[in-house]
Amino acid sequence: MSIHYQNVVPWGRSLQEYVDMFSLTDEDLDKSILGCGDGPASFNCEMTRKGRSVVSVDPIYSLDRAVIEQRIDETYTEVLEQTQENQDKFVWESISSVEELGEIRMSSMKLFLGDFENGKEEGRYIAGGLPELPFDDNSFDLALVSHLLFLYSEQLSFEFHLQAIDELLRVANELRIFPLVDLNSRKSIHLDEVIDSLLSRGLLVSEKKVNYEFQKGGNTMLVIMNS
Repeated sequence: MSIHYQNVVPWGRSLQEYVDMFSLTDEDLDKSILGCGDGPASFNCEMTRKGRSVVSVDPIYSLDRAVIEQRIDETYTEVLEQTQENQDKFVWESISSVEELGEIRMSSMKLFLGDFENGKEEGRYIAGGLPELPFDDNSFDLALVSHLLFLYSEQLSFEFHLQAIDELLRVANELRIFPLVDLNSRKSIHLDEVIDSLLSRGLLVSEKKVNYEFQKGGNTMLVIMNS
């Protein structure tokens, strides 16, 4: 069996998962952070409660809360069913079962839903998407992309990846992308070519191991910095 989605699915992750996925230090967490493609993650909500600065951008934020909740409900069962049929592609350690995965994800998404309307009024949730972001140059210290670039290698072209990375480096000095495998836990078909292209332009690029692995082999992030 293989996992396939026609479009990017709304699926929320927590602050602790972001810390682990992106090896975020206390110093990192004090920076101005852009979460690109955050969807219904609780990262922004939890960071705000701790007095830290995060702006999340995602096309889904153009919808109202009720519609986003409906979208989550519509895709929740599909995601868990595909995960159930492809359990061999995941590491069942910190998360022990498909049922527990569903509970963890829904908990994060409910936190997001409870925060969304206030966060949108406060400018923490901005409707927008790659490859053109609604921010000025150098608006952020750090941009994070969770489960979008490279994960959706079948849906997003090599050219899209390069355009997206260029745009993210326009608005932030440093970019971290996780994971570097596709939906079926295979190394992204775009990864090597993207890295070669970035290096040829003099950008600082490194692949770093992180303390997080749910998809098998998905335990590295790509770090890109303007030179």
